[in-house]
Amino acid sequence: MTDVAHPTDQTPARPVHRVDAPLSPPSASTGLFEVFRRRYLLRLLVRRELSARYQGSVLGLLWSYVNPLTQFCIYYFVMGVLFQLHQDVPNFAIHMFCGIIIVHFFNETFNAGTRSIMRNKALVQKMALPREMFPVASMLVSAYHMLPQFVILTVICLFTGWRPEPVSVVALVLSLAIIMTLGTAMALMFSAANVFFRDVSNVASIMTNFVRFGVPMIYPYSLVAERFHGHTEFYLANPIAEAVLLIQRAFWVGSTDDPAATIAAHMPDHLFTRSVIALGLSLVVLGFGQLVFSRLENKIPERL
Repeated sequence: MTDVAHPTDQTPARPVHRVDAPLSPPSASTGLFEVFRRRYLLRLLVRRELSARYQGSVLGLLWSYVNPLTQFCIYYFVMGVLFQLHQDVPNFAIHMFCGIIIVHFFNETFNAGTRSIMRNKALVQKMALPREMFPVASMLVSAYHMLPQFVILTVICLFTGWRPEPVSVVALVLSLAIIMTLGTAMALMFSAANVFFRDVSNVASIMTNFVRFGVPMIYPYSLVAERFHGHTEFYLANPIAEAVLLIQRAFWVGSTDDPAATIAAHMPDHLFTRSVIALGLSLVVLGFGQLVFSRLENKIPERL
């Protein structure tokens, strides 16, 4: 519809355009799909998080290399040199570094996502945008920091004779999909709860301490199968454990002298079938996390 405005003595007549569209509140569209529809805002949040993290830092992005390497050296010295554990596991250092990368990715996504809404409460109060965007942005920032660790892992594996294969690519994609989905789901639930109870962030930190010992990172899966006499269904029901095994299948197995023997000795049966089930379970948890977040988000601004 186009009308013509009446001219005054100083201004000429000009057309006025009106759009016939129903009115809706600015925050009516929420949810994860809306987050990715507003990719421009998501990119801005990710850049803002990265700039804030490295503001005033001398090394900047190099800390993404230093932190995991430090953890790797500590674990390797304590477990491999001091205690001399797992001498029968070939390339145990690579085995452990694969687990460190995945565990660090999940823990950072979970912890940073839990604090994301409180850390951005000024934006939550002033801007009409899907509040799920803050935990998702935290997950993407964690993924960005994970890339240098994969560079280090790839270089180390190439020196051992490892070469990428199609099965390695599939295992890598499945592993990352599980962690990204489950980490975002946990961040959604705990970020909303953290607005109402500040102790939730401390609970999240305690939970991540158990993750390090609940996956085959500082010990091989074969040790779990041996101690539990093959009854490892509850252990393998943990999607994070499946993600660690997948990343080890993608890199560590190919770095050993006999990959087939390594798979037979240190990998569970039907790994990829179990991993698809773990991804499905992670998607269910993500749906539940979205439901919890949707129930609580309308009360978030007043509690902030």
